[in-house]
Amino acid sequence: KVLDASTLSFGTRVKWFGICFIAGIVCSILGTALLWLPKGIKLFAVFYTLGNIAALASTCFLMGPLKQLKAMFEPTRLIATIVMLVNCLLILFIYF
Repeated sequence: KVLDASTLSFGTRVKWFGICFIAGIVCSILGTALLWLPKGIKLFAVFYTLGNIAALASTCFLMGPLKQLKAMFEPTRLIATIVMLVNCLLILFIYF
């Protein structure tokens, strides 16, 4: 079956969760560190956004993308989700 071939094992999901989570942390720290360079605000905007995307992708590996989106847009998390997404977009649009 095609559906069986596209699923990931639990071990693979955990590995990719770790990779994406660490990449998100590294991007966020790197963006903050580059903030004090002459053109650092643009680098910060890119790395901050990449870090947030990587962090979201990491939980998608554990939960699955649909379950992740459903959880993000639950009524109790809706405001936090909107604020996070708007901040990511505003940071990119303001500094580019």
